[in-house]
Amino acid sequence: MTRLTVGPWVAAQKLPTKDLALDRLAFLERTLNRAETPTAAGLPLIGLGGSCGKPCFALPYVLTWTDENTRALEALAVEFDCFVEYGAYPHLKQHDGGQEVAAVQDWTTFGMVFMRPGYEQGVEVLARLAETLRPSAE
Repeated sequence: MTRLTVGPWVAAQKLPTKDLALDRLAFLERTLNRAETPTAAGLPLIGLGGSCGKPCFALPYVLTWTDENTRALEALAVEFDCFVEYGAYPHLKQHDGGQEVAAVQDWTTFGMVFMRPGYEQGVEVLARLAETLRPSAE
């Protein structure tokens, strides 16, 4: 089991204290950390979730949801003792307490996965999602 190792990068992006929210220079200093592009399971970290703050990884293909890949996603979720909740996009959530593990978004030009950084099997889930959701034509 491997957790994501991007915690320091994520922490460096976030607002350290509320009083710095209006400090442009402090913001610019934090953005210097973005020159480094961490990866996990071979996928580049491309940013953070706007409301959730979870690290976001780019899938190396365009993702379009189908009956086949949603069934595969549900089977993958079971392997990690999770279920899939379908909102605007699918979320993998733990059966024990419903904590979100991952969210997978499909956009016109690419797909991406938001991962909970503290999840014990984060790297494994990320790798399996990338493998499982890869379109068969690729």
